[in-house]
Amino acid sequence: MSAPRDPRAALPAVDHFLTADRVARYGHARVVAVARAALAEARRGAVPPVEVIEARVDARLRPTLRPVINATGVLLHTNLGRAPWSAGAIAAAAEVARGYASVELDLATGRRGARAADVVDRLRALTGCADALVVNNCAAATLLMLTALAAGRRVAVSRGELVEIGGGFRVPDVMRASGAALVEVGTTNRTHLRDFASAVADADAVATLRVHHSNFRQIGFVSQPSYAELAGLAVPLLVDLGSGALAPRDGEPSVREALDAGAALVCISGDKLLGGPQAGIVLGRADLVERLRRHPLRRALRPDKVVLAALRATLDAWLRDEAVPVRAMEAADLDGLRAEVEAWRRALADVCDAEVVAVEGAVGGGSLPGRTWPSWALAIASPAPEPLRAALLAGDPPVVGRVRQDRLLLDARTVAPLGQGEALVAAVRTAARSISAPG
Repeated sequence: MSAPRDPRAALPAVDHFLTADRVARYGHARVVAVARAALAEARRGAVPPVEVIEARVDARLRPTLRPVINATGVLLHTNLGRAPWSAGAIAAAAEVARGYASVELDLATGRRGARAADVVDRLRALTGCADALVVNNCAAATLLMLTALAAGRRVAVSRGELVEIGGGFRVPDVMRASGAALVEVGTTNRTHLRDFASAVADADAVATLRVHHSNFRQIGFVSQPSYAELAGLAVPLLVDLGSGALAPRDGEPSVREALDAGAALVCISGDKLLGGPQAGIVLGRADLVERLRRHPLRRALRPDKVVLAALRATLDAWLRDEAVPVRAMEAADLDGLRAEVEAWRRALADVCDAEVVAVEGAVGGGSLPGRTWPSWALAIASPAPEPLRAALLAGDPPVVGRVRQDRLLLDARTVAPLGQGEALVAAVRTAARSISAPG
């Protein structure tokens, strides 16, 4: 009796996967590499059908960075790229990306010019700062600020602000990387001006640092000295404000508030409440900004022409009091959102059992911690929420929702103002049919 045939012998060769469409879209070398990896995986376990291997190859070839529909209700979702750009920012970025641009060329003299000069001009007008500098994100701005001003020296920080935010970003680690020595003052919930004053007098601290709490809020028996009180000490007050609020709102400290109170430097993000591209912006005293500008680390952290163009256009929108997408989503009318979700429900009545429900969303991105936003969502009970959620993530475009109490919630606040309602309905229809199809 002959031995049973090894099922691995039936696996196709790599050439089977080199279809004209795959090679045209992804390139010959990449298709070969992905197909080899998928076949090697198939040989190690129970041999799957060829169509399963085909699906694995196609899934691995698809880009991981893709446009998605954000139906979570979180306006600044860090995992989804935070702030969507305005039409003006997209157009400005595309314009400079098509060819060459005067990034560091002074067109009036024909000589080397200052990078981001027009962005700095707009930041002065918006915030009243004396000077400004742009790097690639707010963590980089904080790192550059501490490195340029306090490397090898001591900086006083409240214990209540030694925070960790997403991705393991910890204030003590950033300070250590900058070469600055951390002087912890006060307690977790209460820090007084005298604590900072003592650090300056007794520990030779050369600056005080205030750090935005980002993704949490302290309430109850808490205390912190004001910006004005800290600015009155004999050393510069440095503020890592993070969220980028240009004006006071919902208890969120603003850029102007910090600068007007005497902060020497303030760091903010471009892609949070400002509503632009990822960037770190340093605002404040001209002499200190110039020290950062001349530091060697600054070159490693500078943004490219596309970011600068998009940031300039975003700032122009603020100067003209136009609503960038984040502001439009914040201001979306509740009655309008409910009507939008009701339209979704009617359009999908033949493929899923759903209802319109009131929900609470969040700004996200470490901005306005503890603040929720009332909204309306489509709550889908059938098909089963988890398989439907997975099918939506696998769709084109993917749709990101959230499962609560055995229902999939699709929040309109982060969908309707971007004009993505029809695309969401089409995606849900396709996903619902795919998981209810036989087999």
